[in-house]
Amino acid sequence: MQAFMDAIVKPIAGPGLELRRVPVPEPKAGEVLIKIHKTAICGTDVHIYNWDPWAAEHIKHPPMTIGHEYVGEIAKLGDGVTGLHVGQRVSGEGHITCHHCRNCHTGNIQWCKDTVSVGVDRDGAFAEYVCIPATNVIMIDESLDEDVVAFFDAFGNATHTALMFPLVGEDVLITGAGPIGIIAAGICKFAGARRVIITDINDDRLVLAKKMNVDAAVNTMREDLREVMKQQNIVEGFDVGLEMSGSEIAFKQMISCMRNGGKISLLGIGNKPFTLNMNDIIGKGLMLQGIYGRKMDNWHQMSYMVQGGLDLSPVITHRFHYTEFEKGFAAMNSGKSGKVILDWTTKK
Repeated sequence: MQAFMDAIVKPIAGPGLELRRVPVPEPKAGEVLIKIHKTAICGTDVHIYNWDPWAAEHIKHPPMTIGHEYVGEIAKLGDGVTGLHVGQRVSGEGHITCHHCRNCHTGNIQWCKDTVSVGVDRDGAFAEYVCIPATNVIMIDESLDEDVVAFFDAFGNATHTALMFPLVGEDVLITGAGPIGIIAAGICKFAGARRVIITDINDDRLVLAKKMNVDAAVNTMREDLREVMKQQNIVEGFDVGLEMSGSEIAFKQMISCMRNGGKISLLGIGNKPFTLNMNDIIGKGLMLQGIYGRKMDNWHQMSYMVQGGLDLSPVITHRFHYTEFEKGFAAMNSGKSGKVILDWTTKK
């Protein structure tokens, strides 16, 4: 095996990334080395590229390889690893947890207080190889499109958010038509929601959302959401809300449009604290659930939904070779992209 590999690296505490030659990691006992086929650029990666306050707070020790959405094949097994084999197609859960706390013991690894994140706290997958614990390896069926599997991490966030509450026959409001919001819209329709309405102020993203068969894609800068609700025969308000935007304005509008007793999943992270009238939440009897990461079972649900007919290919808007990563980040920063895929299967 080669000693060095290409990797997209955050070189210093500042804007930008570099393509560098770095050593291929060696799997320790209990770890697996994965040869990367495809990766997808996540919003987190954009934060790191731009070096905003979130990145400055969370990226402690540059230089480091970033990236956490990927698919590939096992290249090498560390000592003691069983049940996996070289050449097997895999992805990986990006949150490495302690396995000892109460949440880990009850299957809620997404809430582990000692989580270490691939591509944030340790070297990530924007490289020819990545090394992760065997317990984080996710086996991927050969029937699945690798371009789609490349963003299963983000798909998992959407799955966790969308399936937190029952959807069959329900009316769903999604605030925020970024890639995860658009994926969630597709999940809601697939899972049996009666009406799915998505809001944003970016027309390009709303056009993309329509490809996921939403019942209405609403630009709230120009359109009246309550009028759209009347057109869709939503009388009492939305049964389920998925807050994906991190926008205070959008969240407040969601609260005002929920029916009494409605349920809201919160995934969007705000750039600053919100000011809310708790009386609105209490008086309407709303249930709010914060969402972080994925449940491990979400990985199975994702594969099964795609195999069952959920088509996520419309979410992909750009494909580049990994050496063209700057074009990929420019697309993400434009606000006009869905998921951006980087191909690592060939070298230039």
